[in-house]
Amino acid sequence: MHIPTPEEIKARRELLGMKQAELAERAGISQSMVARIESGSVDPRASTLAKIVHVLNIMARPRTTAARVMHTPVISVGVEDTITHAVDIMEKYNISQVPVLENGVPVGCISESAIVAAIEEQGGHRTQGEQVKHYMESGFPTVPHDMDIETVIRILQHHHAVLVMEEGRVRGVITKHDLIPLIMDR
Repeated sequence: MHIPTPEEIKARRELLGMKQAELAERAGISQSMVARIESGSVDPRASTLAKIVHVLNIMARPRTTAARVMHTPVISVGVEDTITHAVDIMEKYNISQVPVLENGVPVGCISESAIVAAIEEQGGHRTQGEQVKHYMESGFPTVPHDMDIETVIRILQHHHAVLVMEEGRVRGVITKHDLIPLIMDR
């Protein structure tokens, strides 16, 4: 195992564009400790050095963004589409909900539960001509294409999917299922 010198720690931190304060905060140590380690005036504990090296290694990884994880095309329906069409889409792709888009902009979502409610309202008969716009629910959260994946993960803890936006239009979708390979790589 290579133990970095104070000069190597400082050079790596500067190469990553980090301030001493940022390194200290991320490593859970004081900024003055980072300064003293970099100057060589203190011989840090192995655990402290391990925290610093861990942070520097994480910061050196390429940043994973929503655009790198999203999948396309986004399976969706329009506000004028019928409930029957929405059901057909869900059955075809084996999904339980789809975003509702209007000119590439999300305006809501339609789910199995909304469709069941529509069928129930029609007395148990499958609705034929009813439009999605009458039964759609609030839509999925949206994120910009360059959003860091850690933020997307936090959002997905409370939602089934996230729509990825670029230039005001939906460009992709990220579901919890899409995160499994990321978690397994860690």
